[in-house]
Amino acid sequence: MLRRTKIVATLGPASERPKTLRKMIRSGLDVARLNFSHGSADDHRKRARRLRKAAAECGRDVGLLGDLQGPKIRVMRFKKGSVHLRSGQEFFLDSTLGLNDGTRKGVGVALDTLHEDVREGDTLLLNDGLISLQVDRVEGTRIFTTVIDDGILSDHKGINLKGGGLSAPALTDVDRQNIKLAADLDIDFLAVSFVRSGEDIEEARRLFEEAGGTGQIVAKIERTEAVENIDSIIAASDVVMVARGDLGVEMGYAGLTGIQKTLIRKTRKAHKIVITATQMMESMIENPIPTRAEVSDVANAVIDGTDAVMLSGETAVGNHPNKAIKAMAEVCVGAEKFNVPYTPAARRGREEFSRVDEAIAMATMYTANHLNLNAIVALTESGSTARWMSRVRSDIPIYALTPHEKTSRRVALYRGVYPVEFEIQAEHAVHLAQLYEDIFATLLANEHIEGGDLVIFTKGDLYGVSGSTNAMKILKAPAKP
Repeated sequence: MLRRTKIVATLGPASERPKTLRKMIRSGLDVARLNFSHGSADDHRKRARRLRKAAAECGRDVGLLGDLQGPKIRVMRFKKGSVHLRSGQEFFLDSTLGLNDGTRKGVGVALDTLHEDVREGDTLLLNDGLISLQVDRVEGTRIFTTVIDDGILSDHKGINLKGGGLSAPALTDVDRQNIKLAADLDIDFLAVSFVRSGEDIEEARRLFEEAGGTGQIVAKIERTEAVENIDSIIAASDVVMVARGDLGVEMGYAGLTGIQKTLIRKTRKAHKIVITATQMMESMIENPIPTRAEVSDVANAVIDGTDAVMLSGETAVGNHPNKAIKAMAEVCVGAEKFNVPYTPAARRGREEFSRVDEAIAMATMYTANHLNLNAIVALTESGSTARWMSRVRSDIPIYALTPHEKTSRRVALYRGVYPVEFEIQAEHAVHLAQLYEDIFATLLANEHIEGGDLVIFTKGDLYGVSGSTNAMKILKAPAKP
């Protein structure tokens, strides 16, 4: 059984060796993530180069995702590296305090406007919500608080405002530099952190394209404001990432599962791609197997219809990066066995199609799910036909045949879609029989199909033109020579 849900995994010190990368790719890595929050530009260049070399050696098209740091609001440094805050203790935050002057009484913060964003009675959550502070009063730039939930607070831990509302922009000066780096590295997906609205995505896309980038834009949903403005964000982006860490801190953990399901449903309904991320198998940073709760978490996202699930520290700094990939792949396949095999596209109803290639894609999926077909083959320039097909629940594999490596790496993220490099010859435009003969030869040679399988094809009359798919055909594969 082919795994339909894709796996995104973060590169880091634990996964830098070429041998480890090759193992991860063979175990099921589909898209590799570069986390721009850690490491230098040279580190990212080396990792991108190693990844693409390893992928070529494995004969796989693996996508590359660059994840911008965004305005992660953090405390500054303490004189002794950390302090132990106790319940009931008074503690202040002040953006004008020296960078290294934190003590048990208070610490500096990296957002100059934090004092303008909070009010008496607000709750500030530090270190991923492990420590909570209640705001007592604000005097100038200094925020006086009382510790509610205690713990050890160390340098550079994050700050969230419960319920959201911090005014930090989505893109920082560091992000603007990293956008240029992402374009330089020919990144396939650019993830924008702490998005507030569709305008943030549009700005990132403009800067990326101006720098020469051609990849797709990923909106990371981790703010309350993002959930409130989700429709405009989905419309402006190509991919949505349900980043459950900061989102869970701001909005509360109790409602997080419901929010996740809503975001997946809305994104799929809009024919966009969705990734579910954060702490999916975090215990595997240390342990060789996941917990049962983690298995259920991953399976739940798969059953909800997510295109991909993501590993972070498990593969970046963990002890078992390859085992984490294997475990994730096994859970995905196990969950897919119990998935509903077919549900019609949620949007269709009485709505009319706006594009011919979209109509062909939807007609193909309807036919495939009502006929005993073995495979779907989409000849595609940009991958859009395969993307539309992947929005319809089905257990029939979709093979995206394309001459473009960039398209192959892009569709590697799409649920149920498998890239196949295929060069369309000039004679194919005249001799269609030769085209189908060559396609069957490629699929049979790669063991994607067997002789006698029934296959449905989509193609366009204009080769080399994106969005020109206008035909569907059903053929039986010849016996393998």
